[in-house]
Amino acid sequence: MSETGYRPVTSQIGHRPVPSRTGRMVALLCCGSILAGMPAIALAQEAGQQQNPAPAPAPQSNVIRTISVVGAERLEPTTILSYIRLRVGQEYTSAAADEALKDLGATELFANFSIRNDNGNVVITVTENPVINRIVLEGNERLKNDKIVPEIKLAPRQIFTRSKVRADVARIIELYKRQGRFAAQVEPKMVQLPQNRVDIVFEISEGPKSKVRQINILGNEKFSDGELRGEMVTKQARLTSFFSSNTSYDPDRLAFDQQKLRQFYLTEGYADFRVVSAVAELTPDQKDFIITYVVEEGERYKFGNVEVDSQLRDFDSDTMSANLPMKGGDWYNAKTVEDTVEQLTELAGRFGYAFADVQPRFRANKDDLTMNITFILREAPRVYVERVDINGNTLTQDKVVRREFRLAEGDAFNSLGVLRTTARINSLAYFQENFEVTQVEGSAPDRIVLEANIEERPTGELQFSAGFSSIEQFILAGSIRQRNFRGRGQTIGLSVNYSQFSRSAQISFSEPYLFDRNISAGIDIYRRDFNSFNFTNRDRNTTFRQSTTGFSMRAGVPLTEYMSLVGSYTLNYEDVTLDETQFFSDLDGDGTLECDPLRAGRFLCDALGTRLSSILGISLNYNSLNSRIRPTRGKTVSLTGEFAGLGGDVRYVRFRGRAQQFWNVGNSGFIFSILAEGGTIIPLQERPGAGVDDVLLTDRFFLGEPQFRGFRIRGVGPRVVTRFSVLDQFNNPVLNDQGDITFLTQRRQVRDDAIGGRNYYLGRAELEIPLGTGARELGLRPSIWADVGALWGVETPVLTNNETGIPIVDDLGNQLYRVPGTSGTIGITTDPTQPDGSPNIRLIQQGSNFREFFFGDSPSPRITAGIGVNWNSPFGPFRIDFAQTIRKVEGDDERTFTFNVGTQF
Repeated sequence: MSETGYRPVTSQIGHRPVPSRTGRMVALLCCGSILAGMPAIALAQEAGQQQNPAPAPAPQSNVIRTISVVGAERLEPTTILSYIRLRVGQEYTSAAADEALKDLGATELFANFSIRNDNGNVVITVTENPVINRIVLEGNERLKNDKIVPEIKLAPRQIFTRSKVRADVARIIELYKRQGRFAAQVEPKMVQLPQNRVDIVFEISEGPKSKVRQINILGNEKFSDGELRGEMVTKQARLTSFFSSNTSYDPDRLAFDQQKLRQFYLTEGYADFRVVSAVAELTPDQKDFIITYVVEEGERYKFGNVEVDSQLRDFDSDTMSANLPMKGGDWYNAKTVEDTVEQLTELAGRFGYAFADVQPRFRANKDDLTMNITFILREAPRVYVERVDINGNTLTQDKVVRREFRLAEGDAFNSLGVLRTTARINSLAYFQENFEVTQVEGSAPDRIVLEANIEERPTGELQFSAGFSSIEQFILAGSIRQRNFRGRGQTIGLSVNYSQFSRSAQISFSEPYLFDRNISAGIDIYRRDFNSFNFTNRDRNTTFRQSTTGFSMRAGVPLTEYMSLVGSYTLNYEDVTLDETQFFSDLDGDGTLECDPLRAGRFLCDALGTRLSSILGISLNYNSLNSRIRPTRGKTVSLTGEFAGLGGDVRYVRFRGRAQQFWNVGNSGFIFSILAEGGTIIPLQERPGAGVDDVLLTDRFFLGEPQFRGFRIRGVGPRVVTRFSVLDQFNNPVLNDQGDITFLTQRRQVRDDAIGGRNYYLGRAELEIPLGTGARELGLRPSIWADVGALWGVETPVLTNNETGIPIVDDLGNQLYRVPGTSGTIGITTDPTQPDGSPNIRLIQQGSNFREFFFGDSPSPRITAGIGVNWNSPFGPFRIDFAQTIRKVEGDDERTFTFNVGTQF
């Protein structure tokens, strides 16, 4: 040990100590790589001391008379003396001086220190380590400061020590290794500042991300390399793995993959499988890794004798053995064994045995390759809930969480009740994801404490969005909603939407537990203005305007744990109008404009007017979903009946049903769901007139985007299509070979009016495909799907065309027909044909002829299929779909590409 570091250096008797250049601090901290990359800080004086070792001390007096400290700045001399064991009156020896130097070095507070004995007067000279002014990180782009700074030990206003610097360098390199950057290097530097202060600079070279270039498997004969790689979390770096973050090397993931391989072989019956070795080697270019597994597959086993040995009085061993899912002779499957243990544990929990111990005992017979298993249910006392604790809630009231518990103090423990409680609290969406109710042993062996350790998250939503649509032009929408108003679990919201063809405003309030009773209630007050439109010769025209002002009240009570009954009352005032300049004419010649059926169609004229709708509704709902936000298992069923006629101007009964089921396909992350819904409306009043349906246009069902992908908005079901005649250069109608007028058929050249229907059905099957961690973090959820549905059941409307117009006879005796929608007429001579056999049609006045067609009134299924992607974008939920129509009916309006923004999926 040196006195100027770790070895004592003293002067000769009567001489002053020789100053050393090694007492000065060097500003550069040399960073080297020692063995596994651990950097070291080399100070220049250490090298100098090794070349010029100081002479051994020659004590002038054996008794210490005084001890003084020289060079202390921040530390008190008494504090420095407390670190050593030298005391006045003791005998001074070289061994005692060496111990004192070691004690000073152990503090790591000094850059330089020495001890000098001057005839019993001991002088301790120190140079304090500098104080850190700031920590600077340079070159870090992949890992930002907020990820590195909390992980290192050095901080401003702390004392600088070399050991902490080395530890921090190692920690930073470890952080980069966890990111898959094994080539990362860190060089620490020290910048001297006045007043014995320094800046510590970590110069970081991040290097490229180390990928897994190749995964080799040796010893496998029953399964191919590709099959086994598919079971691993780590993937080989390929172009197709762009969205995957599992192509980087991670030692923890390597160990997990070994467990995945063993798990796979055990599910296939290879009970003796083992991974002999797993080695990861850097490629010669130091960029990527090559992983090699050596495995021993062993023999494949079958189930032998499988039975249950129950020590619980409520369970019969023979009965339970007969109901086990595995039978003797089946291939051995460790996953089936694991699932059986969980099922038996859950079954015991339902009967109140919270801590029932289910242990499978294995007996392998290598002669006939069978695996005998005995499931032992050990004796356990019946357990009761001692208390329920709610922790972590600062805004949410205790009762909001407590009322979701399916178990109360004093109840017999039931594991099913705990699972249901967890699902209900998760469905509130007030707290952290993957919340679970924890179980803690109570004050006695038969007591248990249920704890809800929650972490609140923001429940207020303020949204404002703007967009552009080829149909509705500019779209503006804004809403504000609080889903946990005042911490009481209430929901209050205000929303406003505006576009060229629709405007709405709504205020809503919901109370899930009215007066702290298990009764839900809510009210919505709204105003909605809707403009229906069609296309005529590429021009978009408004057909009718519908304004609805009203409110809706609802109240619900639970019938069972999963079933509830909801009643509602709705009062709407509707006003339907048409553009008089486009659809009205002076039909009687008295100057009064009326809705012209030849222009608007009788189905639109019949919808005009104001009406009051008074509607009573009742719904029976069943919901066992594990989450209302993004369910992965469970089902929901809803049956709704509505009666319009308790006052008001309309009379009908409407029924609707909807059911949806979710399955989590194995443990692969695939989520499969099916949906079925349908409805019918029965009129309770008759409306006079030929071709007039007894159900108003505004009360009928409509089907299309976004419910039915692959079709446009209201693109499925009954519709009246108006096709205009093709005109030649002289504005005369063009005739085909059969002498009939040729009509335009392209979508943008016709007028398409969806008129709705009385009945509909819709079915959907969808498989959500899991992606890598990187894609999941972006919120991407792709899926493949198929939809089927139909809309039908409306009175066939009276169509208008040149054959059903108003006949006129001119002075020559020719029968003329009024051209609907124009003031023009077409004259047909008494001689129907010309010498060449073509129709003898004479244009009396120029005008466009048209004909109306009725399509789509058929229950025949329409079928579409496609792929879609859900994206929880920063701008709100976004969905995009590409659809292919497999089956349709004439008149249906298809759409291949659709997207929706701001809706929940």
